[in-house]
Amino acid sequence: MSEQQDDGWSEPSHYGPGRGQITFEPRMFTEDPSLTGVFMPAWQHASEEEWSHAEQQWGATTYAGRRRQDAQPAVRGRPEVGLLASSRTMAVGSLVSRITGFLRSVVLAAALGTGLVADAYNGANSFPNMVYELMLGGVLSSVLIPLLVHAEEHDEDGGEAYTQRLVSVATVALALATVVAVAAAPLLATVFVNNQSQRDLTTTFATLLLPEIFFYGLGAMFTAILNTRNVYGPGAWAPVLNNVITIATVCVFWTLPGPKTLLPSTMTNTQIAVLGIGTTLGIAAQALVLVPSLRRVGFRWRWRFRAQGRERRMTDIGPLTGWVLGYVVASQIGLSFIVKVGYNHNGVTTFTYADLLFQVPYGILGVSLLTALMPRMSRAAARGDRAGVIEHLSTGARLSATVLVPITVGLIVLGPSFTTAIFVGRTDVHQARLIGTCLALASFGLLPFAIVMLQMRVFYAMRDAKTPTLINFGMVATKIALVLIAAATLHGDAVIAALNVSTSGSYVVGAIIGHWLLTRRFGRLGFSRVVRTTVRVGIASVIGGAAAFAMVRVGVAVAGDGRTGALIGVLTGSIVGLAVMLAVSWRMRIPEVREIVSAARGG
Repeated sequence: MSEQQDDGWSEPSHYGPGRGQITFEPRMFTEDPSLTGVFMPAWQHASEEEWSHAEQQWGATTYAGRRRQDAQPAVRGRPEVGLLASSRTMAVGSLVSRITGFLRSVVLAAALGTGLVADAYNGANSFPNMVYELMLGGVLSSVLIPLLVHAEEHDEDGGEAYTQRLVSVATVALALATVVAVAAAPLLATVFVNNQSQRDLTTTFATLLLPEIFFYGLGAMFTAILNTRNVYGPGAWAPVLNNVITIATVCVFWTLPGPKTLLPSTMTNTQIAVLGIGTTLGIAAQALVLVPSLRRVGFRWRWRFRAQGRERRMTDIGPLTGWVLGYVVASQIGLSFIVKVGYNHNGVTTFTYADLLFQVPYGILGVSLLTALMPRMSRAAARGDRAGVIEHLSTGARLSATVLVPITVGLIVLGPSFTTAIFVGRTDVHQARLIGTCLALASFGLLPFAIVMLQMRVFYAMRDAKTPTLINFGMVATKIALVLIAAATLHGDAVIAALNVSTSGSYVVGAIIGHWLLTRRFGRLGFSRVVRTTVRVGIASVIGGAAAFAMVRVGVAVAGDGRTGALIGVLTGSIVGLAVMLAVSWRMRIPEVREIVSAARGG
């Protein structure tokens, strides 16, 4: 008996419910794909009625132990937690992570300011992310879960050997990529930084920070393994440890002797070493803290590089790598344009802080939702459940709109006041409000960003790496065009704000392209429900935003447009605006709002 192995990673894959010698031709993700099924020889001449009965048996969900009427689908004996329950678990951890991450950014701003030293540190700290994504990160973060789920569904050992080989190969690749990146630190700094003293400082920081690549990769792999086993909490809480270590590092930095006014040419070697090594240790701890959780779910790290017997081979990841590499190369080209223009206008730090705040709501709510959806979509795709994939897409889009549209309105209304309240004292009022203005102007991209990330996960769940890369080409081209137009036509602060706006504009283009391609693939996606939910939540959010804006004006009238007035406006505006929005949503009987409120209560 022979098995056919589909290595067509650049095209959608198709799966059948059984194994055997008869060709079974389901209609799944594309037109009339054929797949050799595996059934006993006696079925070779079965009737259509017998075929239908067998298909239902082999395609049914299997449960471990005694089956109860209310049982949740099981994955190799592990119960699958409800979507909103899983999202709530991650959202709590992500909330704490984002709060501590924000505190981390505040103390870094207080220690380094927003000048040349801060740009050198933040620019160098972006290099590990850039190189990690370029070398291997795209593979790990985008397609690891579908790989592991497919192996779990189809391998005789539940994918254990495949997971060990994948981790072993990726670990070696990460180590090699890290060594090459550290050696290339001076070249990276030369490409992006013009000022000589700032370039030297950026080079030193990059040398200390680029080892983060290795630990970023380990963390991505460990989190993916846990997620496929329906364990979401440790991955959400791990960044908290990183943030705490970085905050402690800054506290140590403050105690060191050195110049009162930080300049690239006056920083001491000890100050540089403490910041660089402490930041890297935080990323290392973020990855290694997941090891005990891996052991608790039964995963044991064993170095394994060769397949044995009938184990699945690693050749299935090879064709995928080219398209994923194209995706991440395009992303880094787009980022390099932003970093270069940002350095030329002393705006890297402003862009970084505005983008960090932009990512906070998505990181708490959007990532939590999509992380819980990814294993479900991957299993639906692996089982040939086309309707299930579409339903997960619709659910993710509607819930994303429900939580992110109100936040978008809130950022537009409260963004400048919020950054004034938190950054003044660490920077001047103008710089603080500029960060908030960049955030407010770019907030329109929050929901499109979540939608396009969801669309990417649908394609990757179907083991289609080509389409996300083509979508990203369109996004990056849009971003580069907008950045170049802004740099040529705008001046001063407007150029800095355009960096964030251009990024959000690319998300809008990506969401439109992704929806068009998914419609071609699946037909009707049922997005009329998504549109209705978005419009209804948008109406409620605008009413709440108007109430919040009134409170911002009250704060300015009472205490002026400085830090105190901004703080009053943010606190009262957030409370009043949220209360009004929820009250209007409840009266409008928006079901997704009621579901989320119930899940938040633990119902």
